[in-house]
Amino acid sequence: MAFIRKKQQEQQLQLYSKERFSLLLLNLEEYYFEQHGANHILHKGSHHERKIRGSLKICSKSVIFEPDAISQPIIKIPLRDCITIGKHGENGANRHFTKAKSGGISLIFSQVYFIKEHNVVAPYKIERGKMEYVFELDVPGKVEDVVETLLQLHRASCLDKLGDQTAMITAILQSRLARTSFDKNRFQNISERLHMECKAEMVTPLVTNPGHVCITDTNLYFQPLNGYPKPVVQITLQDVRRIYKRRHGLMPLGLEVFCTEDDLCSDIYLKFYEPQDRDDLYFYIATYLEHHVAEHTAESYMLQWQRGHLSNYQYLLHLNNLADRSCNDLSQYPVFPWIIHDYSSSELDLSNPGTFRDLSKPVGALNKERLERLLTRYQEMPEPKFMYGSHYSSPGYVLFYLVRIAPEYMLCLQNGRFDNADRMFNSVAETWKNCLDGATDFKELIPEFYGDDVSFLVNSLKLDLGKRQGGQMVDDVELPPWASSPEDFLQKSKDALESNYVSEHLHEWIDLIFGYKQKGSDAVGAHNVFHPLTYEGGVDLNSIQDPDEKVAMLTQILEFGQTPKQLFVTPHPRRITPKFKSLSQTSSYNASMADSPVSPGEESFEDLTEESKTLAWNNITKLQLHEQYKIHKEAVTGITVSRNGSSVFTTSQDSTLKMFSKESKMLQRSISFSNMALSSCLLLPGDATVISSSWDNNVYFYSIAFGRRQDTLMGHDDAVSKICWHDNRLYSASWDSTVKVWSGVPAEMSGTKRHHFDLLAELEHDVSVDTISLNAASTLLVSGTKEGTVNIWDLTTATLMHQIPCHSGIVCDTAFSPDSRHVLSTGADGCLNVIDVQTGMLISSMTSDQPQRCFVWDGNSVLSGSQSGELLIWDLLGAKISERIQGHTGAVTCIWMNEQCSSIITGGEDRQIIFWKLQY
Repeated sequence: MAFIRKKQQEQQLQLYSKERFSLLLLNLEEYYFEQHGANHILHKGSHHERKIRGSLKICSKSVIFEPDAISQPIIKIPLRDCITIGKHGENGANRHFTKAKSGGISLIFSQVYFIKEHNVVAPYKIERGKMEYVFELDVPGKVEDVVETLLQLHRASCLDKLGDQTAMITAILQSRLARTSFDKNRFQNISERLHMECKAEMVTPLVTNPGHVCITDTNLYFQPLNGYPKPVVQITLQDVRRIYKRRHGLMPLGLEVFCTEDDLCSDIYLKFYEPQDRDDLYFYIATYLEHHVAEHTAESYMLQWQRGHLSNYQYLLHLNNLADRSCNDLSQYPVFPWIIHDYSSSELDLSNPGTFRDLSKPVGALNKERLERLLTRYQEMPEPKFMYGSHYSSPGYVLFYLVRIAPEYMLCLQNGRFDNADRMFNSVAETWKNCLDGATDFKELIPEFYGDDVSFLVNSLKLDLGKRQGGQMVDDVELPPWASSPEDFLQKSKDALESNYVSEHLHEWIDLIFGYKQKGSDAVGAHNVFHPLTYEGGVDLNSIQDPDEKVAMLTQILEFGQTPKQLFVTPHPRRITPKFKSLSQTSSYNASMADSPVSPGEESFEDLTEESKTLAWNNITKLQLHEQYKIHKEAVTGITVSRNGSSVFTTSQDSTLKMFSKESKMLQRSISFSNMALSSCLLLPGDATVISSSWDNNVYFYSIAFGRRQDTLMGHDDAVSKICWHDNRLYSASWDSTVKVWSGVPAEMSGTKRHHFDLLAELEHDVSVDTISLNAASTLLVSGTKEGTVNIWDLTTATLMHQIPCHSGIVCDTAFSPDSRHVLSTGADGCLNVIDVQTGMLISSMTSDQPQRCFVWDGNSVLSGSQSGELLIWDLLGAKISERIQGHTGAVTCIWMNEQCSSIITGGEDRQIIFWKLQY
C-alpha cells in the first residue's frame, strides 16, 4: 500500500539516475553533499595496480564509493574512523608519486563497510584494521577542494559531543545552501512568475535531502543541492488536491502535498528550516486550492463515513492523514488496528463476535493478567507516570512488518544489520500472541494488512534473513489456517475490517488513538497512557539549551514513536449500520430507530415512497420554478398543505392565515385572529383543523369545515415562534425561553367542542427559542435559540441531552435527518452545521455568504432558502454547494416538501409563494 507505492516511486527515480547508491546507505541524520567521477586505485604504484571505475560521494559523516560494475561492492568509509585524509603522497608514504600529475585522494582509516556486492541486498560486511584507499578524481583540479571539505567534515565527526557535531554539520550545510539558489532555467515555461524561493529538505522514510524550494504561479519545484535522484522535482499546482502542515521532529516545519484524493502516499514532503517559510508556502498553495478544491476536515470525513459513503479503511486513512501520520515519516507512520482475535481456526467466522479483538481497549489492556502487572507498576511509579514502556507504532515496528519489501530501510535503521531471526515477523499468529502476552510488545498494525499488495508477506527478493533456533530459515510469513494464500489472508482481513462488528465498534478504537481517550483522565480510565515524550506538546525542544541533550531527546522520541495528533475531544459517534435500525434498546435515541412491524402491503407502499424520495433527491438540482402567486401583504412565515395536495395554507407577518386552491389557482379564504404576526402553521391529521402560532403569545385552532376559529391556547408569556404536532401532542416554542409540550384531545367533528389541553412538560432555555423540530418518532426534539445554541432534548424523560453553541447569532431553522442520527441547523451567520445526535459532536460545518433561513434535507443533500432569495442545493458529503437557483426577490422564509419529496413550495419576504417542479 502506502509504503510499497512510495518504494516504487523511489525505484523509478533511481532508474532515472542509474545508480545502486541510495540515501539509505547514509546514517540517520546524515546529508549527501556532492559526487565526483573517480577511480578507486588498488595497489597504487605496484605492478598489480588496478583501477575500479565509479563515483565518489561526499557525505556529512562518510565517504562512499560506488563502482560502476555491480559485481563490486559499494564502499562506505565513516569519517570518524579516518586517521589521515589528504592528497596522495603528502603523508610521507608514496611521496615519490606526487610529482606525477594525479588527482589522488588518500584515506587512511580503521574501518570500512562493503555493501550490495553483486547488487544483493544483505547485511553490510565490515573490515577492521588500519588500511589506505586511494581515489583518483576525473578532474584533478578539484582534489584540493574535496580534501578541504573532507577535513572539515572529519573535524565535525570527531567532536566529542553529538550536539556539537550536529551544529557544525548544520553550519556547513547552511553555508552550501546560501552559496546556491534555484536554477530558474528549470522552469517549465519562460512566462512563469516566481512567487517565493527558500531553503528546505525533501523528506522520504528515514532520510532527508536538502535543496531549494521554488513556487511560481503554476508550479511547485524542489531542486536538490546534490542533484539526486534527479535535478529537479516538479509538481503542477493544478494537479494538487490536498496539502497538510506536518510536525517533523516535533517541530512545525513540515508540509505534505498530495495530487490524489484518497491515497495515503504523498507526491512530496518538505521540511523547512523556518516555520514562517512553511506557513508562507502553505498559504500560497491553499489560496490557489480555495478556487479549485473543497477542504475536508475530520468532521466532514466522519459524516461521510457514518452515512456509508466511506469504507472503514478509507476513513482510517483520512484520520491518519489529518493526525500527521505520513508514509514518509516512520516515527509517525499510519496506524491501523488489530481486528481479528482468531488466528488458529481453519475457518474465519465473521458473524461470531468472538472472532474479533475488543476495540474498546488498547493492545496493552487486552490481556487482563498482564494489565494487572502493568497497573501495579504504574501505581508505584513516580511522576510522570505511564503504563506502557513502548509505543503501538514506531519505525522499528513498521519495518518489522515490512522487512521483506524494504530490507534497505531495516539495514539503514539498524546500522547495516537485520534483526535476530527469531525476532523477525515470522508468523501472524506468533506476532499476535506476543502482542497479547509480551511484557513490552503493544504494537498495532499498519495499512498494508488491509491493502491489496501481498509482497510484504512474501520473501520474493529471496533475502537471507537468517536462521531461527529451530534451524528453519526465515522466509515467507506463516499465515493462519483460515488463509489459503497471502491474497486470501489480505482479502479476509479486509472483509473483517469492513464487517458489521467492526463498523459497530470502530469508533471505540478511534476514541483511543485519535480521540478523547488519548489524553488526560479518560486515557487513565481506558488504560491508555504512554510515555509523556510520545505526545504532541510532551516536550518543548526549544526550551532545551544543551545541544547534546536536545539531540539525544529528539533521537529518543523519533525512535520510540509518536502518538497521533488528537482529532476529537468528545466521544466519537458510531457508524450507521443496518443492524442499528432494528436494535431495541432502552434509550429514546435507539428506540426512535426501532423498526415497527408492517403488513406486506404497507411495506410495498413504503418501498415506493423511498424510491420516490431517492429519485427526487437525485434530481434536486434540476428544480424549476413552476408558478408563483403574491397572496400576502408581508413576508410569508409558514406553509402547510392538505394531504391530497389541493389546498395550501400559509401564514404571514401581515397577521393572516390564507387558504389557496392549487387547482383553481385562487385564494379561497383569508382569516385574521389578531393584529399580530403569525409565525407558523400546520394541519392536524384528517385535514379538518389548521393551527397557527402568533406573536400575540397564542396558538389558534381554525376549523376548515366550519370556517371559524375553534379554539385558542394561551400558553406563553411572549411570542410563539414555532409549533409542531405529533400523536395528539402539541409542541410550542416561544420567545419566553420555553418549549412546552401539551396533550391535545381533538375536538368533535361538529366543531363545537373545544380542545382540552394539559401541560405535560416544559423545556426551559436561557434565551428566546426561535425554532423547533421533532424526529420521525417524536422521541427527540431539537430547538434553536436567538443566541446561536442548538439543544437536543429527550422527550421521553423531558431532559436535555446536548447543548451545542454552534452559531454566532440566531438559529434560523433545525431538523433531524430521516434516520434521526443527525441534526442540521442553519443560522444568521450563514453556517450549515451537522450535529451527531448520539454524542452531540459538531461533525460538519459549511458556510455561505448569506444566511440560510429555512431548509429541507434527506441526510446527505440540503435544499435551503437563502436571504438572497435563491434556493441553494448543498452536497454535505462533498462539502460543496451543488447548485444555486433563482427564486424570490427577497429572502426565502419558509419551505414545504411533501412526503414523497416530489412537490416543493416556498414562501418569501417578497410576499409570494412559489410552486416548484422537479425535472426527471
